[in-house]
Order: sequence, then C-alpha cells, then structure tokens
Amino acid sequence: MFYLLRYALIFIFLIGMLPAKAQQTNLNMLEHDAKPYYFGITLAANQSAYKLEHSPAFLATDSIMVAEPMKTMGFNLGLLANARLSEHFDLRFNPQLIFASKNLYYRESYPKSQDTEKKIESILLSFPLQIKFKSDRIGNMRVYTIAGLKYDYDLASNARLRRAEDLVKVKKSDYGYEVGAGFEFYFESFIFAPEFKISNGFGNVHVKDPNLRYSNVIDKLQSRMIVFSIHLEG
Repeated sequence: MFYLLRYALIFIFLIGMLPAKAQQTNLNMLEHDAKPYYFGITLAANQSAYKLEHSPAFLATDSIMVAEPMKTMGFNLGLLANARLSEHFDLRFNPQLIFASKNLYYRESYPKSQDTEKKIESILLSFPLQIKFKSDRIGNMRVYTIAGLKYDYDLASNARLRRAEDLVKVKKSDYGYEVGAGFEFYFESFIFAPEFKISNGFGNVHVKDPNLRYSNVIDKLQSRMIVFSIHLEG
C-alpha cells in the first residue's frame, strides 16, 4: 500500500513540474465544466486483505500457532455517474463488480506441522457514493480528491457455505468508507482519470463458529483494500 502511495506522490510531483506553457495550449472540452452530469466506465486493480483480530481461543490452543492475513491482487469493473453540485464539488456514484481474494495464512502444529492457506474469494457488488472536490483546471489537467461511503454485497458467500467444514465463513454484507485522489486529463473527446483510493470496511464480516478450527481462533475480520482505477469519462 505504501509503495503505491509513494508512486502516486512522485506522479503528482512530475505533473507539477510540467511547463506552464505546455499546460495552457490546446484546451480541450471547455464546455464539459458546465455539464450538470456525465457518465463513464471504470477499470481497476485492487490489493485486498483482512485486518484480523485473534479470539481468546487462539491463546488457549496449541494446534494453530500463527493466523495472519495475506495480501492478494484482484480487479474491478464499474460504471460511473457524476453530478455537478458547484464549481468545485461533485456528487459521484461509482457501482463496481469487484473480484478479490482475502486469504488467510495458518501455521499448524497439530495433527501435523504444516503451513495452510485458506482462500476466501469474493465477488463483490460495491455501491460507493462519494463527494468529489476538484481543483481549477491547469490547462488540460485537473487534480481532485474523493471521500464517501460504500455498501458491499458478496455474491460468492453462499458458495463458501457449501464447502468443507474447515473453512472460514464471512458475511454477505459489509459497509465502509473510501478516500482517495486522482487526476483528470482532458483529451479532445474524453477524459482520462487515473485514481488511487483506500476502501476499508467498518464492520466485522467474520461469522463466528466455535466448531470450525480455522474460524475458532479469529474474533474479527475487517476488509482492507487499496485500489488503482482508470476512469474514462465523457
């Protein structure tokens, strides 16, 4: 996550070093700023994991020595609807289909010493509603920040419930917050908008079951995700 944010800051610095003359020529889509609303599509890559809190049973057991979250990569597909509120503020709705995997790593000492990885695959319908604060245009470029809330529904959760008994169950629904920043580059007929954001869950999605040994050592699971998106807007 920190490496991605570092690259984002470097990118911002390089953009700021562009000559002012180059940024002021051939202004594209000047009429776009007055549009009351517009639409787009989203393509994104994500890095996701769980924030894990151990249960008291973890300290009491000697069969599972380590239980840790793992970071994995996934991708997003989405639509975008943007409504103009004022000169610098927009309301944005960005529903997405998210393919993610938040795996868990276990080190066991019983019945035999081994390392185990539990895959928790998710197909999420995500519904984020965000407030977008945008700067003045600098030639054909603009900087913006976003903040908002989201609701996620896991389409794959029912499939997990039908699998073997050594799984870790998670809830279908989650809710959380999103914050991020991006750029808008204006071309003749579309806007190219790269964006970094953090998308974290508020709720505990772990379904506790003392009869499941891999689940028994966990108290809370909260979703954590960093996303790099490309928005193509019209």
